[in-house]
Amino acid sequence: MTEPNAPDRLVLRRPDDWHVHLRDGAMLADVARHTARQFARAIVMPNLKPPVTTVAAAAAYRERIVAATGPGFTPLMTCYLHDGIAPDELVRGHGEGVFTAAKLYPAHATTNSAAGVTDVRHITAALEAMQRIGMPLLLHGEVTDHGTDIFDREAAFIDRVLIGLVRDFPALKIVFEHITTYEAVAFVEAGPATIAATITPHHLLINRNAMFEGGIRPHAYCLPVAKRETHRLALRRAATSGNPKFFLGTDSAPHAVGDKESACGCAGIFNAPFALESYARVFEEEGVLDRLQGFASEFGPDFYGLPRNADFITLERAASPVPARIAAAGTEVVPFHAGETLGWRFAG
Repeated sequence: MTEPNAPDRLVLRRPDDWHVHLRDGAMLADVARHTARQFARAIVMPNLKPPVTTVAAAAAYRERIVAATGPGFTPLMTCYLHDGIAPDELVRGHGEGVFTAAKLYPAHATTNSAAGVTDVRHITAALEAMQRIGMPLLLHGEVTDHGTDIFDREAAFIDRVLIGLVRDFPALKIVFEHITTYEAVAFVEAGPATIAATITPHHLLINRNAMFEGGIRPHAYCLPVAKRETHRLALRRAATSGNPKFFLGTDSAPHAVGDKESACGCAGIFNAPFALESYARVFEEEGVLDRLQGFASEFGPDFYGLPRNADFITLERAASPVPARIAAAGTEVVPFHAGETLGWRFAG
């Protein structure tokens, strides 16, 4: 039994992060601990260089993550889908407990996605195998043609790709990751039980103005990009609704300051160090702190068919100052909320 919550204290079943980028090498060694500090498990993105496309590569990457985080944290590995992916590799990896899911990046949609899928018709056999074995498909849901405005690419993906996927693979579990639009919210709400979505803290707290306030703000740039205020409000309504189709996925994506503040800055927001404090702020602002546990700790494992975590964490109502920069891999990374003070503190 856990102690009851109080106005200045929030006890939650330990959450999981259903979408995170942990990088590799020195960056992995320095950033993974932030995720492991708050979360018991995490779906780890496979867009390394080279991408994680085989069982052997995923198993080796998992070992490196465990070495970086120590005991008590479970990385859930994903396979990077590409046009020539072998269905047998997916089946073997899932059967051996290495691959939890597979990730579809449309080619050139985001960081390290050049080797991604050029047309879903090229991976039909893989999707059929995944449907048969119960292996979830994770989607970066954007089209990539230059004729489609960047702010419309998620909505276009729904019309051109996702509707067909749901129709043609009715038993395939699909996670529409880091959704950013009211069109995505509406599609997931109206869709079958086989489709769910993750929502990031930054898409709940910033709209597209954040990238341009007083000049170019590269640390507010991510993909999919933040959208209009009407979309942000739709995401907040979905995340805080108690609908089990929506659950936590930070899409935390660290980049060195120099790689963000450059002529061609990288996309990604590093929110892992204060992820739960950030989500708690949203749920408190919406007056539904009692719904945070479902979103953070229950709906994700339920959708994936995994057990809920047995242990609990505590958030305390206290000033939580966010540093301007965090040291990592011999450089520095700017965290989400840099320089702000949040009203909740992770107490372990």
